[in-house]
Amino acid sequence: MSVDLDKYFARIGWDGGRAPTLATLRALQYAHVLAVPFENVDVVVGTVPSLEVADLEAKLVTGGRGGYCFEHNTLFAAVLEQLGYDVVRHTGRVRAGARPGEVRPRTHLVLVVRVPGEGEGRHLVDVGFGSADALLEPLPLVPGPVRDGRGRRHRLVLEETDGPVQVWVLQIRRGDAWRELVAFTLDPAPAPDIGMANWHVATHPRSPFRRLFVQRTLPAGHLALDGARFTRTAHDGTVTVRELDGAEEIRAVLETEFGITAPPDVRPAR
Repeated sequence: MSVDLDKYFARIGWDGGRAPTLATLRALQYAHVLAVPFENVDVVVGTVPSLEVADLEAKLVTGGRGGYCFEHNTLFAAVLEQLGYDVVRHTGRVRAGARPGEVRPRTHLVLVVRVPGEGEGRHLVDVGFGSADALLEPLPLVPGPVRDGRGRRHRLVLEETDGPVQVWVLQIRRGDAWRELVAFTLDPAPAPDIGMANWHVATHPRSPFRRLFVQRTLPAGHLALDGARFTRTAHDGTVTVRELDGAEEIRAVLETEFGITAPPDVRPAR
């Protein structure tokens, strides 16, 4: 199933060229992150999100909704492949907020993209992380160099392990320290494995996505709704927090601030 590229580009506000260049990849990633919010409303109301491209198009493109990492990156991968990019899907472990030594399951999806005509160089692409630390542009798949992408400083490091598979770790610079975001390996993730991870995230009783979690990246800042707590972070780092009063106010904020029309039974937590 292919994506209607005209509808997708209208959704993300893109009217540039469609040649599969690095410049196009950069522009599309940034446009997608700004236009399509991160949200888990379906999980909160008891539904496992479909990863079929037709369903993702109906939800994220024509339906005006958002999604979480599996939905975002599956849709974006399909778009990139139609444009002529070489895309490989990989699962990773979110380390942001993890305790020291904690090993989390592979509940995140990232993409490694090769641009046609650019040799063997590859780029890490991720439009589904959602947070104020997320990548806004492709990051060269090279360990060490720091990349300043639209005001966010990221780098990739290779972690020493006892096993034969290299572990890549995406980090962001915050203040005077590097913070880990995601760890992943370069073994390709087939569709059944991605589907299993998606089901686990949506149904496991201790999944963090069993509570309402919505984020939106703006040119001048970032919005987050965690349960009933609404946080607005300005570009200068100023943070304002407000506790929302009940389901009706939550629905109103979802619509006015995030552009999401939620079903009537959405609640802060399950």
